[in-house]
Amino acid sequence: MDRRKFFRSGSLFTLGAAVINPFQSSAAILDIDSVNKNKKAKNIIFLVSDGMSTGTLNMTDLYLNRKTAKGSNWLQLYKDNKVSRALMDTASASSIVTDSSAGSSSWGGGFRVNNGALNVSPSGESHLPIWQKFKKAGKMAGCVTTVPITHATPAGFCVNSKSRNAQDDIAEQYLELGFDIMMGGGANYFSPELRKDKKDMYAAYTAKGYQVVKTKAEMELASNSKPVFGVFSDDALPYYVDRNSDDNLKKTIPSLAEMSQKAIDRMKDHKNGFVLQIESGKVDWAAHGNDIAGLINDQIEFDEAVKVAIDFAEKDKETLVIITTDHGNANPGIIYGKNANDNFDSIQKYTQTNEWILNQIKPDSSISQVKEIIEKANGHSVSDEDAKYVLSYYDGLHKEDGLYNYKKLPYKAFAEMQGKINSVGWISMDHSADYVEMAMFGPGSELLKPFVKNTDLHYLMLQAAEVENKF
Repeated sequence: MDRRKFFRSGSLFTLGAAVINPFQSSAAILDIDSVNKNKKAKNIIFLVSDGMSTGTLNMTDLYLNRKTAKGSNWLQLYKDNKVSRALMDTASASSIVTDSSAGSSSWGGGFRVNNGALNVSPSGESHLPIWQKFKKAGKMAGCVTTVPITHATPAGFCVNSKSRNAQDDIAEQYLELGFDIMMGGGANYFSPELRKDKKDMYAAYTAKGYQVVKTKAEMELASNSKPVFGVFSDDALPYYVDRNSDDNLKKTIPSLAEMSQKAIDRMKDHKNGFVLQIESGKVDWAAHGNDIAGLINDQIEFDEAVKVAIDFAEKDKETLVIITTDHGNANPGIIYGKNANDNFDSIQKYTQTNEWILNQIKPDSSISQVKEIIEKANGHSVSDEDAKYVLSYYDGLHKEDGLYNYKKLPYKAFAEMQGKINSVGWISMDHSADYVEMAMFGPGSELLKPFVKNTDLHYLMLQAAEVENKF
């Protein structure tokens, strides 16, 4: 394809009004002559660390440097000058603070939608999701995630829905659309025992030719010649640190990097290429819970998937890798103090999440039992006073709300208690309107400008792959 012709006649120049055109004055921004010299992206791998504030990226790199003398794969790409880098505006149509469905839809549909919606505009218009566009163009397409595969971020690349909460329906849409590999959690939306309507979606996927896999071993044994559908947990997968502290979970639940490698192996030999979204969804959930062990370790798990993608792209030389997040969350950071170094290093001893700790504590637990649970998980003792304070949330004296906190566990109180020991502070338990980090590697990365809107990425991917926006 003649890229000059594509850019002049394709979507960016035929959309018309500036209010619709996500690049605003695209002709002025894109250097057409330089783009002509670049190789097109046969494949695209889009990695999302959901809800990753810049502080999360920063702390994880510091944590790895101080623990292993080697920082994160993501920041090493910066240090080696291997990627194009930008800040991205993450707003939705309804707010400067986006949720994950609107954030993913901005990439997936190319337009900003209201929080809670998936590729359906405020006026009710549906925007064709980008993985469907690439399927129509002949590419394979898939998603892997650590939360339910029907959750907001993978769904934003794949389907249209007025509500992100319609996960039973999203499970059926995936089947109809025929994606090539979809893996994560979410048995609640596929199992006849767990779905409200008792439909057996596993049987439906099998009947359509999918290999349905429910364990790491089954995933590894699945043929790369047939579509793969993997569900490894009722809801989200376990936090990475909890998984790695449990031999049975390590044996049965694949990591994000392992799922990513399987997805690449499944699609890499397709003659027309592939597109793959990789999401670390529980970075966001940990931020909502101010759960530092969950946050850092799930970001590490994401970083391992970054390495899988980059290793493949460096050998393949036809793959665009995009690494970013949809929004900030809780904006954690290391707080100044004379013991900040040692305090932050204490997190290296954490073997379980705060979620694990707070679920171990029961209303009838004794103060000594609470102290024992915390010491086992965090590697240090706490005072009787602190243990008593945490326990007070279990007898009805105090309650905490918060997203993904269905049991009303005292995440905020516990994180504040930990902060005295680990020097980590949080501004909230919810999303923030930060401009976020993003990086690109491979063909098409030269299209990235230093500051972009989230919707820009939809059109950049189409340009990089030379797929016209005609569907």
